[in-house]
Amino acid sequence: MNFKTLLSVVDVRQNDDDLKVAIELCSEIDAQLSVLVIAIATLPPLGDYPISTADAWVKEHHDDLEALSKRVDAVETMVKNANISATVIDEYPEAARVGHVIGRHARYADATIIGPSLLRNDLLKTSVVDGALFESGRPILIIPQGSKPTLRPKCVLLAWDSGVECTRAAREALDVMASAEEVHVTLVDPDTSSIANGPEPGADIAAYLAHHGIKVDVDCLPGGGKSIADILKQHATDVSADLIIMGGYGHSRTREWIFGGVTRSMIDDPKRPVLMAR
Repeated sequence: MNFKTLLSVVDVRQNDDDLKVAIELCSEIDAQLSVLVIAIATLPPLGDYPISTADAWVKEHHDDLEALSKRVDAVETMVKNANISATVIDEYPEAARVGHVIGRHARYADATIIGPSLLRNDLLKTSVVDGALFESGRPILIIPQGSKPTLRPKCVLLAWDSGVECTRAAREALDVMASAEEVHVTLVDPDTSSIANGPEPGADIAAYLAHHGIKVDVDCLPGGGKSIADILKQHATDVSADLIIMGGYGHSRTREWIFGGVTRSMIDDPKRPVLMAR
């Protein structure tokens, strides 16, 4: 996919770090930026609450909308000064609806950016990741603090296990990999059975990528008792990868969040930018 529209989700009270990253990415690839400024609404009091409680909720509601309006104005000024093509929209959903709202907006972007500020916002991060991955059919781009994000990387690590999720990620990132100088298809303790990677792990995806003009190295790595996520992160460092491409949630969300997994580790503790699809 040729990324032409990126979505950045901005909390009403967060700093401008994520927006700056999004602007830089859009400037790099001449893409349209969609900014969703969001505030989470508190449910109104129900039942036999005193009038003072209802009054407090009304005031909080009013203050939230005022803060949201001011934040939208500030964001509009920032993207205008950046001289990029951009649209700014706002939403004020209740907590239970945040993921659905984000998913709806993410359907009309080529990727949703999960920037460093959003990664520190545990509540909103979970809603954005779930909404974008499960309700949009679009990938997310995770950008940790201190990294140098790019959608024109020189070196890419494609995490591969022959699953549907990583197949989707590879398809979404074909143009990104085609422009890279190096692409490392990386497998950890690959299953060589006929229903998994086959007797030559990585050969099939390498041939597929080669048909798209992509130069590929296949790296089969031993687990050695370490987690797959840790091995992938270390290998990305070893090959100086600018971007990791991977599928998300090969197991159920419940299993990932309770027992941990590659997806959860990459979201909670990314070391380098990650393009994740499902």
